[in-house]
Amino acid sequence: MLLMGVVAAATGAYPLLIEQSYAMFQADDRAMLLLIPFAIVLVTVVKATALYAQTVVTAAVVQRVIADVRLAMFKHLLTADMAQLHAAPTGTLTSRFINDVDLIRNALSRVLTGLIRDVLTVVALVGSMFYLDWALSLIFFVVYPLAAIPIVRIGRHIRQVSRETQAQMGDMTALLSESLSGARMVKTFNLEAYETKRADAAFEENFRLTMQATRQRSRLDPMLEVLGGVAVAGVIAFAGWRITSGSGTVGEFSGFVGALLIAAQPVRAIGTLNTALQEGLAAAQRILEVIDAPPAIRDRPDAAPLRLERGAVRLEDVAFAYEPGADTLKGVSLDVAPGTTVALVGRSGAGKSTVFNLIPRLYDVSGGRVLVDGQDVRGVTLASLRRAVAVVSQDTVLFNDTLRANIAFGRLDASDAEIEAAARAAAAHDFIAAMPEGYATIIGDRGVKLSGGERQRVALARAFLKDAPILLLDEATSALDSESERLVQEALERLTRGRTTLVIAHRLATVRNADRIVVMEDGRVVEQGTHDDLLAQGGAYARLYRLQFAADAPAEG
Repeated sequence: MLLMGVVAAATGAYPLLIEQSYAMFQADDRAMLLLIPFAIVLVTVVKATALYAQTVVTAAVVQRVIADVRLAMFKHLLTADMAQLHAAPTGTLTSRFINDVDLIRNALSRVLTGLIRDVLTVVALVGSMFYLDWALSLIFFVVYPLAAIPIVRIGRHIRQVSRETQAQMGDMTALLSESLSGARMVKTFNLEAYETKRADAAFEENFRLTMQATRQRSRLDPMLEVLGGVAVAGVIAFAGWRITSGSGTVGEFSGFVGALLIAAQPVRAIGTLNTALQEGLAAAQRILEVIDAPPAIRDRPDAAPLRLERGAVRLEDVAFAYEPGADTLKGVSLDVAPGTTVALVGRSGAGKSTVFNLIPRLYDVSGGRVLVDGQDVRGVTLASLRRAVAVVSQDTVLFNDTLRANIAFGRLDASDAEIEAAARAAAAHDFIAAMPEGYATIIGDRGVKLSGGERQRVALARAFLKDAPILLLDEATSALDSESERLVQEALERLTRGRTTLVIAHRLATVRNADRIVVMEDGRVVEQGTHDDLLAQGGAYARLYRLQFAADAPAEG
């Protein structure tokens, strides 16, 4: 504010110096011939220095605000409910981080740099104009306020169009992300033309919305230009009449016109600022919709750390629905004793993965309770609950970082020796050591530099390092070749030893040795027992088994 005040005051001094120059010429004051040019140079240097400092300081403020907004949105999304994350495509959320935040940055820069400085500058110039000629100044105040009405109306429309444009930008970003990440499928199915048509429609819609906003914005400058011309014409006509009638001087007129012309630029900038401001407000509204959405899954005020004993898991008459009226689980009851392995089997959509999601409280039950060592998971802190659970799934999540870092996500404070021990237990150390940079090797986006079996063993090493008493295995050996599956299966046997383990498996051969097999159908538990007992019953499990092992079924029976 101080620096912008200096800039405004220096700008307001120019018309006064012009008026003094004319007075100096008329008076033939030789002493002033040196003083006035020196004063002009001094004012220019002061203004330039303050302008530079103000620009740098303003940029620092704006960039800090933007960084904080991005961090706040990122932290919120990391702690948001799974339902909220799944409600919007990744591309849409990414667009808010980039496009929406850029609009906020532009609006902040324009407001801090433009609005405040230009308003102060106009105030200083108007002060100079009234000092030089109050009557001429009234013309300025009659003409320019007329622009406020269309400026407000155009700004309101631009805000709506900008909101639509940003939403469409999110959809376009999501489409590009889908198409490029699925390039292999697009090529093998000859979908290039189809995807090009989808992209063309998105680009055309973006073109339409952008042009709609451009037409609205472009109306402001011509309108302000015309109003400025009317004001200058009125001033010249009135000043000419006064000079010819002897009631005004050329010096006063020249200084006043100088002030008026200098004021034209900041006045026009203030008028067009409303456009950037409305676009920034629309973007801020979209970002605040994300940040202000309260998570449903959070610690209760009276939440206490989980008192971990042996890691017993119990589901009591659990009901759950992702969408109202469409129950996924319908009264599921299940006991998993400490140190035992329980396998969940059944057709896709039976509710197996939902059971997994409820144990670490990624979602909350609609009815019933989920207990860990006799404690309702809703009554304990999320951090303590999730420290007690390790998950290994078929969709291995790896980051574009070193192998050491990807394993250390299991426990961030682990030493190099502990990381290596976990890798050895997961049968991952040998292939890691054979890499050029060993544990410091960057594995690429989603672990693209590793094979499927290697990615799975890194995920297992992460679970070994976490050393959680409750282990959730979701199709951990699916889509692997025989050798990789053997190595992963051996590592899994070591990992599950002494832990409470729940396993989801579609291939029944991988769960034959489980302590208990739970068969789920349509969100319910329909059978429980050992492999041999369930085959002997001839029920749902026996039917699933015969479908997979028709040739061996008679022998097993």
